Amino acid sequence: MTTLTPSPTQLPQVAHPRNEGMPLDLDWVAAVQANTSAIERRAATLGGRRSVKKDWQAAWLLKAVSLIDLTTLSGDDTWGRVERLCAKARQPVSPWMLEKLGMEGLTVGAVCVYHDMVETAVRALEGSNIPVAAVSTGFPAGLSPFHLRIEEIRQSVAAGAREIDIVISRRHVLTGNWQALYDEMREMREACGPAHVKAILATGELATLRNVARASLVCMMAGADFIKTSTGKETVNATLPVSLTMIRAIRDYQDRTGIKVGYKPAGGISKAKDALLYLALMKDELGHPWLQPDLFRFGASSLLGDIERQLEHHLTGHYSAANRHPMG
Repeated sequence: MTTLTPSPTQLPQVAHPRNEGMPLDLDWVAAVQANTSAIERRAATLGGRRSVKKDWQAAWLLKAVSLIDLTTLSGDDTWGRVERLCAKARQPVSPWMLEKLGMEGLTVGAVCVYHDMVETAVRALEGSNIPVAAVSTGFPAGLSPFHLRIEEIRQSVAAGAREIDIVISRRHVLTGNWQALYDEMREMREACGPAHVKAILATGELATLRNVARASLVCMMAGADFIKTSTGKETVNATLPVSLTMIRAIRDYQDRTGIKVGYKPAGGISKAKDALLYLALMKDELGHPWLQPDLFRFGASSLLGDIERQLEHHLTGHYSAANRHPMG
């Protein structure tokens, strides 16, 4: 079999400036609309228009592995579970498969944990260059006192987190208080210091795609390096219509400011075929730069296991049991 090279870990990464943000432009925000029926039609056609098979599919799935924020956000998390998850992040796919595919050295994009587990994850990933992302600011509801949310960010950064996933106050979006959302996001961005900040919109709780589009824009104006769909704890998490809305906001922001902002769908993406749809959407709408870990991530835990099963089927013609691909 032909090997699939070069490895995503070996591809040159193009550095781009962090998003420093800009003054809040309420006229721009008010002008943002979302044609829900057109967005849903576009999203519904994606699966039929983009299909990859055989070696090409395997290559896209390996790309997806390199973009995963491997995540554990459970109330029963232990230090041992986090350490095992970090070991999986270092070696996400069985060595024999990576050797056959010519992809030795492949790792995931990051490990995402609760604030209390940051130090454990940092120690477990030492020497790997895999960043630790911490969920902060009263995750998942984001309703703890504001000064405590800011302090939680600072402590996560001090513990070694290189990325901070913050949750916005949904009430600011639902009441149209864009100044309050901007000010909140701006202060959280300042508290992150050198750590990149991902703004979680909790899109399943924002009522309309127009609200999603406007909230995306305001968070980017305030300096978000990534915008992220969900905490994974909402009833509705990442969807293709929401993703299309958010990435078109990213494209609009880049057109006007020249700054690239990343995108992270999270929650509900558990199948390899779903990952392929999201990758096709990113390729179509934003192009090749958004197929790199510095601008695109999957927030997922079970996705990696299904990708491993699909890769094993590609190599052997047989599907393995899911329990042969544990996360930790």
